[in-house]
Order: sequence, then structure tokens, then C-alpha cells
Amino acid sequence: MSNNLVIVESPAKAKTIEKYLGKDFHVLASYGHVRDLIPKEGAVDPDHDFAMKYAVIERNQKHVQAIAKAARKADQLYLATDPDREGEAISWHIYELLKEKKLLKDKPVHRVVFHEITKKAITEAVQHPQSLSTNLVNAQQARRALDYLVGFNLSPLLWKKIRRGLSAGRVQSPALRMIVERELEIEAFKTREYWTIEAALQADGQKFKAKLTHYEKKKLHQFSITEEQQAEQIKQTLLEKADGQLLVARLEKKQRKRNPAAPFITSTLQQEASRKLGFTTKRTMSVAQQLYEGIDLGGETAGLITYMRTDSVHLADEAVSELRDLIAEKYGVENVPKQPRKFKTKSKNAQEAHEAIRPTSARRLPGELKPYLSSDQLKLYELIWKRTVASQMLHATIDMVGVDLTCGGEENIFRATGSTIAKPGFMMVYLEGKDDGRDKDEKESFLPPLQEGRPVPLEDIIAGQHFTEPPPRYSEASLVKALEEHGIGRPSTYASIISTLQNREYVTLENKRFKPTDVGRIVNKFLTEHFTKYVDYNFTAHLEDDLDAVSRGEKDWIPLMAEFWKPFSKLIHEKEETVQRKDVTQEALDEKCPECGGQLSIRLGRNGRFIGCTNYPECSYTRNLNDDNTESAAPEIVEGRSCPKCGSDLVIKTGRYGKFIGCSGYPKCRHIEPLEKPLDTGVECPQCHKGNILKRKSRYGKIFYSCSEYPKCDYALWNAPVPGPCPACNWPILTLKTTKRRGTEKVCPQKDCKYATPYEGDPADAEGPKARSEVVAEQS
Repeated sequence: MSNNLVIVESPAKAKTIEKYLGKDFHVLASYGHVRDLIPKEGAVDPDHDFAMKYAVIERNQKHVQAIAKAARKADQLYLATDPDREGEAISWHIYELLKEKKLLKDKPVHRVVFHEITKKAITEAVQHPQSLSTNLVNAQQARRALDYLVGFNLSPLLWKKIRRGLSAGRVQSPALRMIVERELEIEAFKTREYWTIEAALQADGQKFKAKLTHYEKKKLHQFSITEEQQAEQIKQTLLEKADGQLLVARLEKKQRKRNPAAPFITSTLQQEASRKLGFTTKRTMSVAQQLYEGIDLGGETAGLITYMRTDSVHLADEAVSELRDLIAEKYGVENVPKQPRKFKTKSKNAQEAHEAIRPTSARRLPGELKPYLSSDQLKLYELIWKRTVASQMLHATIDMVGVDLTCGGEENIFRATGSTIAKPGFMMVYLEGKDDGRDKDEKESFLPPLQEGRPVPLEDIIAGQHFTEPPPRYSEASLVKALEEHGIGRPSTYASIISTLQNREYVTLENKRFKPTDVGRIVNKFLTEHFTKYVDYNFTAHLEDDLDAVSRGEKDWIPLMAEFWKPFSKLIHEKEETVQRKDVTQEALDEKCPECGGQLSIRLGRNGRFIGCTNYPECSYTRNLNDDNTESAAPEIVEGRSCPKCGSDLVIKTGRYGKFIGCSGYPKCRHIEPLEKPLDTGVECPQCHKGNILKRKSRYGKIFYSCSEYPKCDYALWNAPVPGPCPACNWPILTLKTTKRRGTEKVCPQKDCKYATPYEGDPADAEGPKARSEVVAEQS
């Protein structure tokens, strides 16, 4: 009986594979990467052909020891890590570690590659093993070395020139540039007004609209009509000429075919899961990993999808055959195309031996798997299943109708279009999403039956006002798409790129859109001005192509590294000497300091960017970057009041938490007070019995109630106070609390007391006469 050791990456996969291979095989997991570069200077040595110093990753030390122990007893070693560049590198590292320990003497070592975790795929892979791919290993080594050299040299420079804790990366920096440039586009965008003219029509009992395309023989474009007066004049002229009807001048009918989208690759799966399911790239890859590694289906563990890191849209012949049979049974023979669909892979580096992401068996219907899958697993599996099935279905046939209607002659033309789905084909199963609000579910838009030369009753002509909108910020889906289109990074790295940008606080997510932070802007400004070449989209893409060429054996990795490193290291040393911190973190304004006459500049502080004087610390003048939006605007003076400390004018200012009253003598006098004065509820403070409870507003705009003797007395409440003792514990006051379930109640504010009784009056009455008058004024 032979003893065969198989190494995979994850423990979940190990259990499933061991069941498939039987008692002659022992399967262990590496738990991902086993070695990495030592985390200090000198890990990559450019002077000695970029020699790398590796160390075992501490958290995986025990797993490496378990593998070494099992290898000592094994007759053969099978390296069955993931079928990609990183998986190849992990196998190589395991091989090198065991070789160093002299545990592989005279033992056959095989590389096993499979793209789905099914019994058939695993046994076939073990029966036809390969050898380690030196080209793939070299490509991964070069990639890791490049990332190390960029990060280990550029990040410390950011620490010196901007602030500590920052980082730059070979791929994350161009991605940051994309987000910042989009934000600058939005800020520079100038809204333009334009008007459209539409005819509201009715024919055969059905209403529809047509848009004015030609007026007085001139073709209209977006900005042909820019003012309301102009639009109204055109509307009135057309109403007069129409005399209650338009004439059908031309009627066009044609059919168009729409083909299904290709089956998923990593990037398209990430995009669609973001659009349709609201998943982040990280969540998508995590759930896909679970589906790939295996799910317990009531006693039988099976991998439900093929490997989820792939650039290939190829489907195995066996899978296509199964799909065609399923489509014929489930959706009818008429929805099976005569020939199987073949899709062309865009990536030059994708291998046809790899497959698209598909169900391991299309006959595992999503509905049947529902009892065994979590909510996320079911949603993602169903998305993959639908996309794969649709990819092998008949095209959709859409009837297109276009109508030109004239108004008082050929010089004025309205256009109406409509479409109906004649044969849905693949669309009955799946329709690809679109980015940035353009996903309109291809709803049928009918036009009534019309005939050339016949009049159509006109109900009205509508002049519509519109404004141009700036380009939208990137969502996860549109950012992944943009990275892919520019050739930046690879699908397997997109999730980590996005996580890094967020973890470094270079970007934030607002309404599921990426917005750069002030720090992100400064880092991007520094990199684009001083390391222009290395954040250039084309340069980054060409470098990715070169690394792919290494993996195909078309390029040697050491000359590639040298070609990158020499100019990069020279530039690092040059910028270290020539760039000063203030050149990076300050941006001069064409404005003088109102206090000392010095130059004002936009600066980076702990809480973001602000405007400050360059004579700091001698002059401490500062203001918010967004104050008044017009820097020279005169502050609003508070009439009839002066500063109680220095006698200067009090002015209304805008701070981080909104508007407040401050002294115009700032920074010499720092007196401030809230813009809205606290309102006296007339209820005596139950804690100090000296002050009254005042209604106040917090810096975040939330209402609360506290003692007028603050800071001597710190008694405070969230609910409005009511005079009179608690019947249960005799505390001097009660409060009014309103909830959806119980309505408004009088409640004791003491934590230990549970007294509560319904309140029948108006809650505003509890806040004193001043508060009551304020509420009445608001209501009127």
C-alpha cells in the first residue's frame, strides 16, 4: 500500500479531495502562502540579480511542520494548489522548503492541476500529473519583487514628505489616480441648461411621446434650445402650426438580434455581483471560494462552481453538451442554437485549458440547492448558473419601430421610437447589468399601430427643462471595469486593491461610490507630479503585459526587473533630496492673510485640508476650506451684540459641525457660542436644584436637555422633562418618550425605575412656554 501526500491550499478542499482519492492518499492544507519576503530592507537584492530572502510566515509555521512531517513518510508528493500564478508559486515554495530539509530525496514530485472539485476532475488530474512551471513561478517572483521594491522605497518617502503611516503601491497608485481624477472632473464640471420639446400624442386609444428633432429645417442638438423663453416660443409656434394633429411622414420597422453575454470571468463576476447583488469584490470572492471548495449537499460534499480566478471565457465541450440538453428540456428545443456558442477571450495570457466560471453541473438547479446554501451562496450561485445557461441559448429577437411625424410641413419633425421583444431567447433567463444608472430592464416600449400619411391627434406640446450632470463617481463595479479596460492589475488583485485604498483612508464609500479623502488627494498629487511615469495607466498596463510574457516564457524576469529598477531607484534618491514637505502638503492661494498680511495656502492637517497662514506659528490664522465658498465674502455680523470678553463684533461662522457665533477678534479672542440659544423648559434641575433644564442642540444637530448650571452641574437627558414627581420612586421629574409601538408616554428617567404611563397631551407643552411658542411658529 503506497503513501501519497497531496498538498492543497484550504482545509475545506483537503477534506473533499481526500474522500475522492481514497485511503492511499493523505491530503493536507498549506492554508495559503507558506513563505514571504522578510519584512525588512534587503529582502530583494538588485545588485545580485534580484535575489530574494524568504522566511516562513509565522501564522503558518505549524502547517509547514505538519507537511514536513507527512513528507518524511510519503512515497510520492502531489502539489495540488490553485491553478494560477499564485498557486504555482505556493507549490514552488513548499517544494523549496522540503528540499532544504532534505525530505524529497529520490521521491517523485508531481504538480496536479484541476479547475473544479469533482471526483472525475480530481482523479483525472492525479492520473495525469505535470511538473512545476518555472515560467509561472518566475512571473510571480517578479511581481512580488516589484511590489516590494515599489512599496519599500516609495512608502518611506511618503512618510517623510507627507505624514507617517502612508503607503504607495505599483497598482494601487494608478487606481487612486483614477478616483481622484474623476473627483476633479466632477468639481470642475459646469452645469449647463438645455430644453427639449416633446409632443404628447394619442392613437388607437394609446398615449405616446415624440421628441422634436428638426425645427425650421435645422437639426437640433443637445444645446440648440437653452432658455425658457426660446423653448416657449418654439412650443407656441408648433402648436399653431400643428392645429391639433401631427402627420406620420415615415415609418421604419426592422428586427435586430441581441446575443447573450459571455460566461463569467473573475472581473465580470465581480462587476455583476456588485450591480445585481450589492456585493463588494471582497465578499464576491469569499463566497465564490466557498462554492468552489465544496458544499455539503446532505452527506455528499461537492464543489459547485469551477475555479473563480480566471481570464478565460472558454467552456469545456462536456459542459456545453450538458447545457444544451438542459436548455432543450427546460426552455424548449427552439431556444438551442444550431451550433454551440464560442466566445473569444480578450486576455492574451488566458489559457484555453482554463475555463470560465460555471456550475460544475448545470443540472444542479439553484432552487434544488436552496436547503444547503446560505443566502449569499445561493444568490451568487444563481447568478453564475443563469449567466452560464444564457450564454448557450438562442439570441433574442427585438422588433424596432421608428416614426417621423411632421408638424405643419417637413421643416418640423418629431421622432418616436419603440421596441418589442419578438422572441426573448436568452433574455428569459438572464440580462447583463449596466453601470451608473443606465440599467433599464429592457422593458417593452410599445407604439400604437400607425400608417404613413395618416394624421395623429396631438394632445399637447411639452417644453422640458434639463441640466447636464457631472460624470458619476466610481462604484466598485465601474472601478473594476475601468481597471480592466486600462489593463491595470489582474482580476485576482482587484479586491485587495480596493481594500487597501479604503484601509489607508485614501478613499471613502459614500452611497456606494468612491470619494477621495484629503490625504488621498495629497498622495495622488505627490505621485502624479513627481512619479508621473509610475502612475501612468499605459506604463502600468505594459508592465502587467511584460509580467504575463514572463509567465508564457517569452521574457526573462531579471532583465525586466533591471529595466524597471534602475530609473526608479534614481528617481527615489533625487526626490528625497529635492522635494520639501511644504511643496507637497501646501498649495499657495492668491490671497493675503487678513491678520498679518502673509501668504495664505491650502494645507493638510490632522482632520484634512484647511486654509492657513504660511507665517505659522507666528501667525495662527486658519479657516475651513469650504467656508463661504467665496474667500473674500464678509462675515455676517450679529446685530446688537458684541463679544463679552473683548468687546469686538460677534460674527456668524461656519465650522466642522455647522454654523456658530464667534468673535471677529479670533485668534486673539477665542469666544464662541451656539447660533441657536438654549430654550428654558421651566423645569427645575432635579440634581442640583439651582438651575433649570434647558433644551439644547448638540454639535451634530441632535436635541438634548441639560442643566443651565453646566459645567457645575452635568445633569442631562435625551427626552423632554415634565414637572412633577414619579409616583413609583418619587424622583422630582418625569420625561416624555415617544416610540412607534407605544406612542408618547410619561417615563421616569431613573434607570432602576420602570414607571411608564400614557401621555394624552401635546408633547410641545412639556417644553415650557418659550418652546411652545417656537413649535407653534414652526407649524404656522
